[in-house]
Amino acid sequence: MIRAVSAAVLLAVLVAGCADDEPSTKPTFGGGSEPSGASAGELADLKAAARIEDCPAPGDVEPPADGALPDLELDCLGGGRSARLSALAGTPTVINLWASWCTECRDELPLLARADREYGDRVQFIGIDVKDAAPEAALRLADQSGVVYPQLVDRAGRTQGPLRFSGLPQTVLVDAQGRMVATERTPFRSYADVTAAIRRHLGVTP
Repeated sequence: MIRAVSAAVLLAVLVAGCADDEPSTKPTFGGGSEPSGASAGELADLKAAARIEDCPAPGDVEPPADGALPDLELDCLGGGRSARLSALAGTPTVINLWASWCTECRDELPLLARADREYGDRVQFIGIDVKDAAPEAALRLADQSGVVYPQLVDRAGRTQGPLRFSGLPQTVLVDAQGRMVATERTPFRSYADVTAAIRRHLGVTP
């Protein structure tokens, strides 16, 4: 009897030890990619190969105080001039927050790339790569998804509080005056979802 109990206890300890050694597959906010080893030159080459546009220059419209984008300056993913979020006023804008480790972002990015092509100059699209340890992976994902609109990078998650998002992907819709008028907190599942959100919150149709 004692021998049987001892064997059961030993088996439980071994099983528990194996479970602890298994890597977690649970998604987390702000992690998942291996740390970057790419140089600035390599990132610039990846950006050029993907034909991602330069980050936007400051607009001519002074944003209002209420509901305005935060006055945060972010680097441009892959190099180039930095950009201030508060200076994006002047054109209705879709700001998509994403990362290379975000599974649902991979499904959503091609939909936003299509919208960027079809809306043309009537809507400005901006991406922000958030808490991503592997910018080269982000640039490759943008390239694979057909994304060419400007991409900012937020390594430390500084936008999380001001843009009021809790996970990725999320999309902030900004009117021509620079006011944040809505946040889509669930991923877009279809192109119709994207156009419906833009029509409802920004009043622009494809």
